[in-house]
Amino acid sequence: MIETQALTKRFGQMDAVRDVTFTAAPGRVTGFLGMNGSGKTTTLRMLLGLSRPTSGRALINGQRYRDLTDPLRQVGAVLEQGLMHPGQTGRGHLHTQALLGGVGKQRTEHLLEYVGLADAATMRTGDYSLGMRQRLAVATALLGEPPVLVLDEPANGLDPSGMAWLRGLLRDHAAAGGTVLISSHLLAELELLIDDVVIIAGGRVRLAEPLSFESHLRVRGRDPHRLWQAFEQVGATVRTDGSVLFVTGISPEDAGELALHVQVPLYELTVETPSLEKLFLDLAAAA
Repeated sequence: MIETQALTKRFGQMDAVRDVTFTAAPGRVTGFLGMNGSGKTTTLRMLLGLSRPTSGRALINGQRYRDLTDPLRQVGAVLEQGLMHPGQTGRGHLHTQALLGGVGKQRTEHLLEYVGLADAATMRTGDYSLGMRQRLAVATALLGEPPVLVLDEPANGLDPSGMAWLRGLLRDHAAAGGTVLISSHLLAELELLIDDVVIIAGGRVRLAEPLSFESHLRVRGRDPHRLWQAFEQVGATVRTDGSVLFVTGISPEDAGELALHVQVPLYELTVETPSLEKLFLDLAAAA
């Protein structure tokens, strides 16, 4: 479980983050979204003990990161695309991290295979592509087999097969009861992965809820008022922006039949499904 409680970080007279409260639950993948400068990275740094909150708390399994016993085995993180010495090989990097964390070397060989770097294990990380470095960073986060993963932009540089690999890895981790908190600017990809969404803008949480989108009909006709009455009479819900009716609770076929029945010509009848990108941009713009 990840939990932040009224988390605030002040730099001088400016609140970079203010009263940020949300949870990321076991068995679910939580997307943490924010524009550059929104306070997203500051929040993650406080969660991982890299920055001290001005007030409030950031907890992992009920404890601050600095109070965790054997943190490598409780939380794995990818922050700022991971850090690795460019002169070390991929295997050497993992061996070093395993030694520091008290993890056996046999675990590193398994992870190199698991993240698709077995054939590049003897290459220097300075010669790795961005996608390869991301895979190595994920492998490093998995060294201690932690139940909690905190990943900041782990998909940067991954090709389509790499994206599918990462998606499967994180879904499997959550299905096994693990907790995943992930940030990404690749919203269309994230929409396929996450169960819950937290959106931060202007240093405040603007939305924290399960990700769920309901399709609606977009309807334009010669007599919007008459159409509105016809739709509501069969139990549909209708709203409008003044020129277009947005209708839920009725199929497009039934909407067309009703328009024909009340003899109102239709100019437009389409199904619209909201997207994570639209939700995010609407909330960010309103901040």
